[in-house]
Amino acid sequence: MKQHLLNKTNLKRKQVYFMYQINFHSPISIYFIGIGGISMSGLAEILQKEGFSISGSDEKESALTKHLEKLGITIFYQHSAKNLSHKPDLVVYTAAVKGNNPELLEAKRLQIPVLTRAQLLGQIMLNYKNSIGISGTHGKTTTTSMISEIFLDNELDPTISVGGILDRIGGNIYIGNSDYFITEACEYTNSFLSLYPKIGIILNICADHLDFFKDLEDIRNSFHQYAKNISPDGCLILNSAIENWEMFLKGVDCKVITFGLKENDDYYADHISYDNFGHPSYDLIIKGKKMAHITLHVLGEHNILNSLAACAAAYELGISPDKIAKGLASYLGTERRFQIKGTQNGITIVDDYAHHPDEIQVTLKTAKNYPHNKIWCVFQPHTYSRTKALLKDFAKALSFADHVVLADIYPARETDTLGISSKDLQEELKKIGKESFYFPSFEEIENFLIKNCVHGDLLITMGAGNIVNVGENLLKQ
Repeated sequence: MKQHLLNKTNLKRKQVYFMYQINFHSPISIYFIGIGGISMSGLAEILQKEGFSISGSDEKESALTKHLEKLGITIFYQHSAKNLSHKPDLVVYTAAVKGNNPELLEAKRLQIPVLTRAQLLGQIMLNYKNSIGISGTHGKTTTTSMISEIFLDNELDPTISVGGILDRIGGNIYIGNSDYFITEACEYTNSFLSLYPKIGIILNICADHLDFFKDLEDIRNSFHQYAKNISPDGCLILNSAIENWEMFLKGVDCKVITFGLKENDDYYADHISYDNFGHPSYDLIIKGKKMAHITLHVLGEHNILNSLAACAAAYELGISPDKIAKGLASYLGTERRFQIKGTQNGITIVDDYAHHPDEIQVTLKTAKNYPHNKIWCVFQPHTYSRTKALLKDFAKALSFADHVVLADIYPARETDTLGISSKDLQEELKKIGKESFYFPSFEEIENFLIKNCVHGDLLITMGAGNIVNVGENLLKQ
């Protein structure tokens, strides 16, 4: 990590908001509970390469944990108090870790300081003069990846933490040697309130994570607080399509920039067109003046908006419009974001991470611009709480597919205490006149698809769980 002189504002915030402060000039021993998470693994790698002694635990082995082990990081594949017998100087844990976790309890018994993942990320970010935090209910990973491509393409060597696998960096983390730090700012459990970026982006806001937030207004209040965290010498980049977006300006000391599809937006897309595969192009208008022509190699109107946010962040940090256009043209997508996995018997198989009704609707509308006969959506709901809270919205969104196949709910961090299942979603689809098919096993789903999909169909496996396995298995047939 390149050490930077913090401005007085950031230094003051660091002293006030972090109960335990890491001295990045004096590496210590840090233990990560849940080290295999995509963000946790990235932070562990950043600190390990800076001379910190890193170890951690996770419930199971994965590609990310194997990578960390190759770097020399010790990982325990169970949560046990014994794993802390070496008495690390600091323990870091994720939002998924419950208060009764034996390692967290042991850290408290041994009086070892603890930080959340977000608090650690916040401290790391403060070491960079130009930090960019990308927030929003949807589109964080894609927009973070777009900004990363622009900066990498222009040889600015940023440090990057992204919530997906970006081919350009061969993973989810890249450790640069510059003043730039680019990261996602996740709203779940208010994690992003531990971040104080110079450039803060709000892509969109809708009802999600209702196992934590009370309602949409509660979510909006958190995003408002995030906006107030932005450094006064930085800027807030905001989608003007967000309802009553002006409320987010109250108490915000930094510059405010809007983006969208309206002429009065600071950054907007004009003369939008699509090629035969649904890839958009547009004229980039900044403050009423055409500054570049943008061509994207990812699908959909939502990616026009994501790219506009990326354009604004890059331009505000001094990158010319032509170089921005070149960087965006280099972006070919992120793993599990309308990722074309291959074809089998003339059937195109795509995987997409969409797990919220708004995301599903956007993805299925986007798919209509891709060459196809019929669109098959194989959907795996993600968490019982989200499925129950948004059941009607899920049904409405899935109705944009020609055919819907449902898998069992992926529980993630939850247990089934709400009495909700994919059969309930099937019933909700039936109420609005949409036929769907439910199967309790992936094998049954695969057999059904083999029998019913035909040449020219577009098959999308959709969800944040392991539904991707269905498409990958079909490609092996």
